[in-house]
Amino acid sequence: MHAMPLPPRLKLVPPGAWVALAWCASTAFTFLARIRLPGEMTANVLVAAQFYRWDGLLILTVACALALLGSMWLHRRPLTALTLLLAAAAFLTTNLAVGAIQLAQFLAVDLALYFIAAGRPRRTGVTALSMALAVLLVWESVRLLRGWGIGTLEELTVALTAVVAWLLGDASHRTREYGEKLRAQAAIQAVTDERLRIAREMHDMVAHSIGIIALQAGAAARVVHTQPDAAREAMTAVETTGRETLSGLRRMLVALRQADQDRDQDRDQDRDQNQAAASAEADRLRPVEGLADLDRLAAATTAAGVQVDVHWKGPRRQLPPDIDLSVFRIVQESITNVVRHAETAACRVTVDYLEECVAVEVTDDGRGRGGTTDTGFGLVGMRERVALLHGEFTAGPRPEGGFRVTARLPVPATATSATVAV
Repeated sequence: MHAMPLPPRLKLVPPGAWVALAWCASTAFTFLARIRLPGEMTANVLVAAQFYRWDGLLILTVACALALLGSMWLHRRPLTALTLLLAAAAFLTTNLAVGAIQLAQFLAVDLALYFIAAGRPRRTGVTALSMALAVLLVWESVRLLRGWGIGTLEELTVALTAVVAWLLGDASHRTREYGEKLRAQAAIQAVTDERLRIAREMHDMVAHSIGIIALQAGAAARVVHTQPDAAREAMTAVETTGRETLSGLRRMLVALRQADQDRDQDRDQDRDQNQAAASAEADRLRPVEGLADLDRLAAATTAAGVQVDVHWKGPRRQLPPDIDLSVFRIVQESITNVVRHAETAACRVTVDYLEECVAVEVTDDGRGRGGTTDTGFGLVGMRERVALLHGEFTAGPRPEGGFRVTARLPVPATATSATVAV
């Protein structure tokens, strides 16, 4: 439940802020390169005539305003933002009396190209790169047509940095798309594996029920003439067990039929995905029976260091085997997640026998890593179990802290009459 780590602090800074910071840093570098710093005989670059004049300061102000506005719009209107950044780079370069747009003035543009290529569709990224290269080409062409000097090598260097920035962003975009595709395939495979595990558990339950039916029927046959009342009780037990097993089997088969169709469609695509995860999940299966073993599970978990308080509400009654098993598995998986991720010493399990359904809630006050997203497939499996039985499932952080898992599973009317003593 709490397995998703918080993102690094640097990733919390929006792309526009990084672009604005790059522009400020490059502008400061341009200024420092044109003054004599301590230890230097002369400045590294000669100062243009308009660099300190009113017109130069006006152009600097306009360029900075365009760059900062472009940084603000980068998230909402990436191409418009890039246009403003390119205009700012061109404006500021006119103050420098150089033959090409300098690398320092193009640093913010390069960073914007990276973010656009990484976070936007490929067509948008290609358009952004084309715009940047077109501005460089137009700049050199205008100076060449006017007979002014041009900096061909400098401009090629700047163009190369733009292409490299775009390539890095495009590679990041492709990596993220591939990761999302793998996660989607893994989720589909996890759902399929969970349904297959449920089918195997259903098989075990049916085999157990059939064994009971055979024993009861054999006992009834032996005493039908000598002890008719005992034979009648045995046949009643056979009828009850048979009806419950048939009802659970029918619900499970209807739900799993759709899983078979989906698995046939995706078999070639998902065959080799997450075999290790499926194997790890299968290893967690144990031959438990149902809610009757909940106190034993709580005792074992408490002995392991996390206290589990179990609270029963309503008159306890015999549930259909598939519902009983599913409720137990949901509680078992939730407690396992508390032990692994919640970083707490206690959790609370509430089982409520309502008139038409059984409800279960598992809460903790932990400070576990993450929120509603689980790097494994525990929540996926629990949600799938509840969906197969037409129930309701929720999981998420609590407003007061910690995590909560709730599930409500409808109980057929034929199963609501028998009660058991607590």
